[in-house]
Amino acid sequence: MKDTLVTLIGGGGFLGRYVAQALLARGARVRIAQRDPRQAFFLKPQGGLGQTQFVAADLLKPESIARAVAGSDVVVNLVGILAGDFQRIQVEGARIVAEAAKTAGVGHLVHISAIGADPASPSAYGRSKGEGEAAVRAAFPGATILRPSIVFGREDQFINRFAKMIASAPIVPVLRAGTKFQPVYVGDVADAVVAALEHPALASGKTFELGGPDVLSMGALVRWIAKAVRRTPPIVELPDAVGGAIAAFGFLPGAPITADQWKMLANDNVVSGKNGLTALGITPTPLDAVAAGWLVQYRKGRRFAVPASA
Repeated sequence: MKDTLVTLIGGGGFLGRYVAQALLARGARVRIAQRDPRQAFFLKPQGGLGQTQFVAADLLKPESIARAVAGSDVVVNLVGILAGDFQRIQVEGARIVAEAAKTAGVGHLVHISAIGADPASPSAYGRSKGEGEAAVRAAFPGATILRPSIVFGREDQFINRFAKMIASAPIVPVLRAGTKFQPVYVGDVADAVVAALEHPALASGKTFELGGPDVLSMGALVRWIAKAVRRTPPIVELPDAVGGAIAAFGFLPGAPITADQWKMLANDNVVSGKNGLTALGITPTPLDAVAAGWLVQYRKGRRFAVPASA
């Protein structure tokens, strides 16, 4: 990857910052493209002089994406949303990036999708991810598509959200308690992106589902988080009739789910075949190996709490 110019669309986001750091460590030149590149300036010290570039680009303005990818050797589209206009961002936006990469003569494209991507999904999120993949394939047939399960890491919006609730709520409701997840560490997903770029013969035109070594139900995951933060609030697994009402109307303060996410939770979020991490030569990282390092902030006493081994 040394001296390869990699353009990261959305490179300053949660996953993007890890991808950028992994590429910079390998000597690649990294161009961060996003609407407000100033929000990604924190990445500049991670590389050498001139190794990191920043460019303003709007996913829904084809001319700005074309400028962003011009001269790139490879492109990675990291943009995704959990709420909002899925069709514009995750379908139309994905198509715009893939078409721009193809027109620019980019050697390889990696597109970040998600487990559950399916044009026939009952949820708008799942449909948009599936339709986005189809749009990418139509424009750039050799693209690599990565489908991670729930991605966890210090800045995530999943483990941290439940940890905050466990640390502050008198009762913790669990919706769809039986739904299974295979949380994957953000650093492993970043390594998967780099591996796909380094080995195009292995990854070109393929789709890889990425999951960690732990498969946990929603109920078991919430209890794991509670144990990690040393909190013991009552954890109540709600029946679907109640959970569906909460998701639909949001009458429970701080309800951690939308109506569309409720539909997604009807199916397990786990790797369906061979784990793509293994196929790409990456050993999956367990939750226990890294999560305690940041979850300590939710314990009583925070950083002064008794170490987990005590």
